[in-house]
This record gives sequence, structure tokens and C-alpha cells, in this order.
Amino acid sequence: MSKILLVPIIFFFFLSPVYLLAQVDVNDGEKKEEEVKYPQYQLKGLLQARYLESFGDNVDVLGMHHSTGDPTQSSFDIKRMRVGLNTKLSKETEVVILVNLADFKSDTKGKVLENAYGKYTFNKYIALTGGQFRPAFGIEELVPVDIIKSFDFSNQYYEFGKNGWTSFQIGASATGTFDIGKIPVNYAVSVLNGNGKNVEMDKDNGKQYSTRWVFELSKEHKINLGLNGGYGRVFKEKVFAVGVDFTSDFKLTDKLSFDLQIEYKQGTNHNLYFSLPAENRVGDVSNYQMRGIYFLPNLRYMVNYKKLTAFEVSCRYETFDPSYKVNSNVRQTYTPMISLEFGKAYTGRIELGFEIDRFDRNVPDTSTYNDELFLIQLQLRL
Repeated sequence: MSKILLVPIIFFFFLSPVYLLAQVDVNDGEKKEEEVKYPQYQLKGLLQARYLESFGDNVDVLGMHHSTGDPTQSSFDIKRMRVGLNTKLSKETEVVILVNLADFKSDTKGKVLENAYGKYTFNKYIALTGGQFRPAFGIEELVPVDIIKSFDFSNQYYEFGKNGWTSFQIGASATGTFDIGKIPVNYAVSVLNGNGKNVEMDKDNGKQYSTRWVFELSKEHKINLGLNGGYGRVFKEKVFAVGVDFTSDFKLTDKLSFDLQIEYKQGTNHNLYFSLPAENRVGDVSNYQMRGIYFLPNLRYMVNYKKLTAFEVSCRYETFDPSYKVNSNVRQTYTPMISLEFGKAYTGRIELGFEIDRFDRNVPDTSTYNDELFLIQLQLRL
């Protein structure tokens, strides 16, 4: 067996607590369940339709600055039109497929197909996933975009996705849960190509290894502490990523609740480094590091009046620097939002608010430019 194949296998099984815990059969002594017929199918869907209006100085609705011409500053848009199928082949085996049909409105290369993976669950301690999926590395990886408390994922989420740690990646993962004393712990260990979705093969022989550990500190208030770490090689250069996050949800009254998300990440921006001509790079890849933090508080009031279920108010604040050691240019983003929920679990949702960007330094004719974008979004999910 070659060294290239041996390293991922050792990492995949050695770091996870499989052999310490997988020997326990959690079904021992339980009553036999009624016979269930397989396969089982569950169809899922999501529509996000938007009206956008940019109030930035010569900035279009996609955030691009135009020093000449007449940019489009108001437009209707289909952000997402997702169709997914979850298939249970047996109690232990499932196959998940998810496509975003809205990607057909532009160049489809590397787009459209999002989830395409199989998962086998041995017990609560260990499940194996392989294919194209979202590896666990932070809060946002575990939350579908249709139930997040803001219009979209954070800037850091997308930038770390470009660097192979978040968003849809191809590889394999082991996940599970166990207890340390009275504290429930969820873990994930992943091995990834690290060059995004819908690609024929890895861009090099290097792999990216990541892990996430979540400690449930309070079940009553849903207080969770997450720790994330990753290491790998890209074109023979060493790269890394780390992160820490915190979530909580406090019930203030019978109808009013307050939840909070805080997440910090830092890592090598090798995507930026290798995108530059060799003569324009400053030092080696270790000089190109990104870091960011965001706070997302959300107030939720249960209305339950006719078809209106709940009313929510949130405002995410994020600061992110794609290269804080070389040519630093911090981006601060404010996203105040009001949301009306209809039905259960965000079956229907109407959101309105702003995405306000402020950069330390504007760069003309790029998306690195101050902007104020007004949004109204209609969301329907199946």
C-alpha cells in the first residue's frame, strides 16, 4: 500500500474513538422494533426568491463596484431552488442527493450538484460517510441554509470553503456521540480532497484532515462549545485551520426566547496564495492567513396567530480579514434582519433587512467596496 493511501487510513481510524466505543451494542436488551419496509424515500425542496436593491455608490446588486457605466442596482433573483432526495436503504444505510437548480442561471461548472453521499450508521458511537458532503467544521456546517438566523452564511464560511475546510467537499468522515461523565460529546473526523465540489479528481496528492468536537455544557439552555482543527498539504505546502464556537438558547418567557452564536476561525489562505503570480507572492504560504469572528444574536417571539407562527429579529456582526499578515484589508459586515415565520420549522418565511459592508480600503472595480444592500426574501421549504 502506498504512503499516499496509508496516511488517510491511519488518520481516519486512529484519531476517532471507534475502537474504544464501537464494541457496545446499544440495542442489547431493547424490544424488537416492528418490521419496517425499505427502501424509504423522503423528498425535500427549497425556494429562496429575492428582491435586491443596492444603495452603494456605483455598486451593483452582486456587490461589484463600477467606475464607469450604469450598474444594475435593483433586481429580482432566485438565490436557491434546491431539490433533494433522502433514501433509507436499511436502518443503517442512507443515500442523500441534493441539487441546486438555481445554479443553471450562470456557468454550471463546479455547481448544481451539492450533496451526493452515502452514510452507514453502526450505532450512536460511529457512523461512516463517504462522497460529497459538508464536513463538520464550525456551527454553520451543521445548519441548513434555510433555517439559519440570517440571509446567508458568513463571509468566513465561504472563504474557508474556498480553502477546502467548509461547504461541499469530497472525501470521507467518521461521526458519532458519547459521554464524558455527564457531558455529551459529538465528534467528527474527516479526510478531504480539499478542492471543492464536482471535480474529477484531487488537484494534487495532498489531503486535508479535520476534526470537530462539540461539548454540550447545558441541555436546558442548549449551551454548546465547539472546537475545530485541521491540517494538510496543498501542492506540498503545509496548511492549517482552527476554530472555536459557542451557541446558546435561553427561554426568557413562554413565548420569547433568545439564542446566540459566536464563531472564530483562523487558517491558511492557500487559495489566495496560489491564485497570485509567483513573482507577486510575499514569502511562503504561511504568510497568507485569514481570520474572522462573528456574533449572531436572535430574538424569537412565538405569535401563533392564524397562519403566522413566529416573529424574529436578528443582527449578525462579522469582521473578517482574508490576509491579515500581508496586504490586510478588514471587512466588517452588519446584517440586521426581520423574519416572519409561517407554519412549522420555517415552512414559509418572509425576511427583510440589509447587508452592510465596510472595508478598511476600497478597491475600485471589484467586490471589495463599501456597500449597502437591501433584501426582501421569500422562502418556502418542503
